[in-house]
Amino acid sequence: MRSPLTEQFDISDDRIRRIVADAIQGADDGELFLEYSESEALTFDNGRLKTANFSTDQGFGLRVVAGEASGYAHANELSEAALLRASDAVATVKHGYSGVLAAAPQRTNRHLYSDENPIPSPAFDAKARLLQDMDAWLRAKDPRVRQVTASLASSWQQVEIVRGDGQIVRDVRPMVRINVSVVVGEGDRQESGSYGFGGRTGFGEFIAEDSWKHAAGEALRQALVNLEAMPAPAGTFDIVLSSGWPGVMLHEAVGHGLEGDFNRKKTSAFAGLMGQQVAAKGVTVVDDGTIAERRGSLTVDDEGTPTNRTVLIEDGKLVGYMQDRQNARLMGMQPTGNGRREGYAHQPMPRMTNTYMTAGPYTPEEIIASVSKGIYAVSFGGGQVDITSGKFVFGCTEAYMIENGKVTRPIKGAMLIGNGPDAMHRVTMVGNDMKLDTGIGNCGKAGQWVPVGVGQPHLRMNQITVGGTQV
Repeated sequence: MRSPLTEQFDISDDRIRRIVADAIQGADDGELFLEYSESEALTFDNGRLKTANFSTDQGFGLRVVAGEASGYAHANELSEAALLRASDAVATVKHGYSGVLAAAPQRTNRHLYSDENPIPSPAFDAKARLLQDMDAWLRAKDPRVRQVTASLASSWQQVEIVRGDGQIVRDVRPMVRINVSVVVGEGDRQESGSYGFGGRTGFGEFIAEDSWKHAAGEALRQALVNLEAMPAPAGTFDIVLSSGWPGVMLHEAVGHGLEGDFNRKKTSAFAGLMGQQVAAKGVTVVDDGTIAERRGSLTVDDEGTPTNRTVLIEDGKLVGYMQDRQNARLMGMQPTGNGRREGYAHQPMPRMTNTYMTAGPYTPEEIIASVSKGIYAVSFGGGQVDITSGKFVFGCTEAYMIENGKVTRPIKGAMLIGNGPDAMHRVTMVGNDMKLDTGIGNCGKAGQWVPVGVGQPHLRMNQITVGGTQV
């Protein structure tokens, strides 16, 4: 029986396999990546349904890899003619090259999420009413609420990977996400808060009344905290990072630097440091794409390799990189199931899945109590990182002063400034409360966006530079 994807072609599966085999023959690696996707998004803003979108897309990408070079062609036309044109285009990288086809990825029967088609969900009017209920509930909750933006999004992606040896790997990937942001005000002052959650599952647990009220309540709580916040001081402080979403700083400042391509090209601050101490003892960082129903998880990556739990830093020592097939081969390493792409119009590259720091021995209370004067960073917004130098800047969306071992007044405008490898050496206490984020992460690299997860326990980092607004 033909799959729903290959049956869209006007030729047989055997003919598709033959074209792919001919295209890749004489090269090191390659694949045909087929994709069909559906996506839906609703946004309720300032008392009205602002946008409602539904879209479908399908197409293929054909890649041939020869040494460090790769040829890639894609089209949204599933036909023999389009596939043959793509084959002619990618063949240019094989001129004067004769490779040995790399071994196929390991097969797996593991399923990390449901393959129901499509994602079971409420009707359109029920979704719109849910967002309206969130708006009304927040406005009734506190008269200081001035604006509410609530959104609901889902996608369903079916992929099929055809390799040169005829092997076919299939995966069906669901995704849902709910976000709410709130603006509160008193007089001329306004502040905001936000909360989001989701994962590779259906809507059920997320649209339950207790769940969406918790999300809306957290957004409101953060906004009200910021309404009372004082300008953050500038200087050098001991920092305590909360568990969960603050792992985004680890993702950006350290995670990208541990992707294989940056290290092969020696453009990472971690290049050439394998086996060396790159963080404080007690710091262990892993990338794990095998956690069921998590936003960053995949049964197989976009080259067909099963995902793994890959240890990157162990007790402070660099022990691994995240690898796709091409960079792993060129570095003499094994693929780790981190070859990811945004869609059929993009080539795969090494990307994170769910990246987090494992738990340590201290309670959050012990960590906070150890700081005489510092800053407690509970949530982050935007940040910038330079992969080569490791330098980063992150803005806190919820933060507090720590004075004499106690969390005191909230502050706003705090920016954490530092260098990723250096910051990892400044970790002095690792909490016992590791948790992942609530399912909201997106990661950008080379113009491609993919869903990811982040996480960590509470951490103490000594003497981090803080940019503030207090005069």
